[in-house]
Amino acid sequence: MPDTRPPEAVGPLVRGVAVLREISGAGGGASLGELVRATGLARSTVDRVVATLARMGYVRLDGNGARAAPRLMELGNAYLAAVRLPALLGPSAERLAEELDESVSLAVPDGDGIRFVHQTTRRRAMSLSFRIGDLLPAESTAPGPLFAAAGWSVRDWQAWRAHRAAAPAEGRSPYAVPPRPADGDTSSFEARAARAAKDGWSVDDQNIEPGLVAVAVPVRDPRGEVVCALSVVSHTSRHSADSLRRTVLPRARAAATGMERELGGAAPAAPARAPGGLAQWTTASKQELGAEFIESLARGLTVVTAFGEGREELTLAAVAETTGLARATARRALITLEHLGCVTSRDRFFRLTPRVLGLGHAPLSRTTLPEIALPHMGRLVGRLHDSASLAVLDGDDIRYTARVATERVMSVNITTGTRFPAHATSMGRVLLAGLPRDERAERLGRTALRALTPHTLTDPAELAAVLEQVDREGHALADGELEEGLRSLAVPVRDVTGAPVAALNVAMHVSRRTVAACLREVLPELRAAAALIESDLHVVGRFGRVSAS
Repeated sequence: MPDTRPPEAVGPLVRGVAVLREISGAGGGASLGELVRATGLARSTVDRVVATLARMGYVRLDGNGARAAPRLMELGNAYLAAVRLPALLGPSAERLAEELDESVSLAVPDGDGIRFVHQTTRRRAMSLSFRIGDLLPAESTAPGPLFAAAGWSVRDWQAWRAHRAAAPAEGRSPYAVPPRPADGDTSSFEARAARAAKDGWSVDDQNIEPGLVAVAVPVRDPRGEVVCALSVVSHTSRHSADSLRRTVLPRARAAATGMERELGGAAPAAPARAPGGLAQWTTASKQELGAEFIESLARGLTVVTAFGEGREELTLAAVAETTGLARATARRALITLEHLGCVTSRDRFFRLTPRVLGLGHAPLSRTTLPEIALPHMGRLVGRLHDSASLAVLDGDDIRYTARVATERVMSVNITTGTRFPAHATSMGRVLLAGLPRDERAERLGRTALRALTPHTLTDPAELAAVLEQVDREGHALADGELEEGLRSLAVPVRDVTGAPVAALNVAMHVSRRTVAACLREVLPELRAAAALIESDLHVVGRFGRVSAS
């Protein structure tokens, strides 16, 4: 096929985006050989691209493969922050989900497909949700007919027909889409779009997956343009498509009207602090790694992070100033990103498109805290040669959610899922200390402080004083209180609000280190690992909930 790239396009950036898209499409990870076959690039090129992405923290080298790392989500987060839809409309979607006791989503158009940008799901054994950022075919969804009715031109319809003829529907989605009719008839979607234009709503009656039904209504900006669709999703065990429409449509429309008022009344966002020193960082990385680091790829991807809250539209000069890149370098990167469909431009202003979410956001959107923590815990154990664990508060106990053991004849033998009384453990004390004082006092007042060893602290007043000290110092040490001979040191892992959501510890036999040595040698390493976990957690959890276990 002829090369349609503009002459100014940055080739390494094109190749790097191709690799990221393949990693994303492969569920977040692929072997280097698979990336070579899928992209058609030379093995040496793939090696250099992956090495560059690893240096940026966007992928993690995993044996002979590459896996998307949490920091990669900062690209999709730049788009979500710029458009402000999750921030402005997410609370209304959550209230509607609570009112209806059904899952509620917000979707945006992307070519002849849609991408979900917000999810509020209901906790059930059979829950219904989509991954944020997945591209779904418009014809198989409830929002699709609304977007087609609102904005598709004759050329868009022609492109959709050609696309659908070339790629079966089941090959265009990560979900179990039923095969399209053998005769290739496309009139049903055109009819659905026509009805959506007339009725102002649309349904999905098991088009995307057997058993799934949905109703969608448009949400318009002050200019009257459809910016997203509000979708209520259920299962045929609860509703038919028709009963779901009858039940939720009036309330969904009322919610959409409220969302439109919020969009119309929203004050312009104050520009959030933009990342600084990106150009200098890429230069330093190139000097350190040499030919293995593709500076033009790194600089092209940093252009994406120039956008964000209060920076939905940027001029070339603003992009160059934010990133520290030369105008010519920023211009070539923007031209390339526009060619790749990740950026659009109008009247000298550039903005990100939903396609940026296709760069690894979807497979990472359901990353759990243990998955975030384990790579950092592994490196911590490698440095200290003692076991590390992650735990959450569960009633009056702590529950282990992740663990990396060290290889020793005598080691701490604890498995994931193990529970211990919180008061007798370093991690439990860190988590108890992080509670509001009233709640902490209430817990101590009702909990039986059982002695597990002669050293276990069981006096409520003494324990309360210890927890105050832990709160001030930011770490806890338990010495022989859970088991004689066991010494552990723990620090909190905090979410973006600063609240402790888990605790990280290092445990060892008392013969390994004195208390002073623990504070001198282990505590700085422990705090550094917790800071890295928190950094990844804040990226992953910026526009979604991260399961702590």
